[in-house]
Amino acid sequence: MIYLDYSATTPVSFEVLDTFNRTTKDFIGNPNSLHKLGVKSQELITSATKQIADICNIMPREITYTYSATEANNLALIGVMMANHHQGKHLIVSKLEHPSIYKICDYLTSVGFEVSYVDNDEDGLINFDHLKKLVREDTVLVSICAVNSETGVRQPLKMIRQIIKKENNNTLLHSDFTQAIGKIPVNFNDVDLASLSAHKFFAPKGIGMLYRNEKVKIKPLIYGSSKNGSDLHPGTPSVALIASFAKALRIALTDIEKRERFVTRLNEKLVKEFSVHKDIQINQTKYSIPHILNISLNNIKPETFIHALEGKDIYVGTNTACSSGDLSTAVMAIYNDKKRATSTIRISISHITTSDEINQFINVFNEVYNNLNNLTSKEV
Repeated sequence: MIYLDYSATTPVSFEVLDTFNRTTKDFIGNPNSLHKLGVKSQELITSATKQIADICNIMPREITYTYSATEANNLALIGVMMANHHQGKHLIVSKLEHPSIYKICDYLTSVGFEVSYVDNDEDGLINFDHLKKLVREDTVLVSICAVNSETGVRQPLKMIRQIIKKENNNTLLHSDFTQAIGKIPVNFNDVDLASLSAHKFFAPKGIGMLYRNEKVKIKPLIYGSSKNGSDLHPGTPSVALIASFAKALRIALTDIEKRERFVTRLNEKLVKEFSVHKDIQINQTKYSIPHILNISLNNIKPETFIHALEGKDIYVGTNTACSSGDLSTAVMAIYNDKKRATSTIRISISHITTSDEINQFINVFNEVYNNLNNLTSKEV
């Protein structure tokens, strides 16, 4: 099997799985319980949270565990807008966000909030002049992802935050860090809120996190009780998932620059091979990270191509894994070409992808592409 869909999800690493299994076995107490088994579990959560906080250069009380980045996005956008509605009802997002952000915006619009969409330039970067014009006195929040999940375009968050604060010092910046963690260096202090999900960096599914600067007011979406004092996410926390999260994050941020250089070499090899085919368009800008390579097959349906590769035990994706539509919103936002945006395939690689896997993939890709392209030509 050759797996090239790491941006959708990653396999659980052996070290992280070992942490999960040992914690599940040895820490059976409910962290909310007062007896020593509960205290033991709570102490492990406290230790893991401190590790995460130290790694991210934030404070433990600024961490809220969630089930996923999607839940963290909901908590960030809805929670902040609801808590600060007296300040204003205006929210700004980019056209390069994860589908969950747009669903949240639809909901917020339905209950009386106003959403504006900031333009981007031909390289996928936020249009700074347009952003300046959009920020108003009643703008509560701006949400712009660190790395787009379809094209890999990376945004300069520190600069974006400076622009926002200059226009309105009370406006907050949220960023979805999901596609950035473990791939490129990120700075949590460049934003006021950040979402992430552990299954994107070799941890189990079912655990995510919202970073919230302690000065940010936010309204809970779920109500309940918890000895842990987590007002934003009450209930019984998963000791094993939190411990696994901490372990995976520590590993993910080790030698990140070295790993990125290796992935860049793999990406360059793929781009060189794809460039030979005149009907393949490469949806990559100078701001795209190397881990995500998006291409358009103008004469072949993406699902047909993906299933053909699947028959060879090779796995890639279309646009983002959570998208329900056929059109890549990010490719459309950058290239303004509907045909290009409806024929995309996303190849996502990681530091554990091998050169041999890439070579095998290229050989099979060319074989499948030529066969399907010939069939399409005959039909025409």
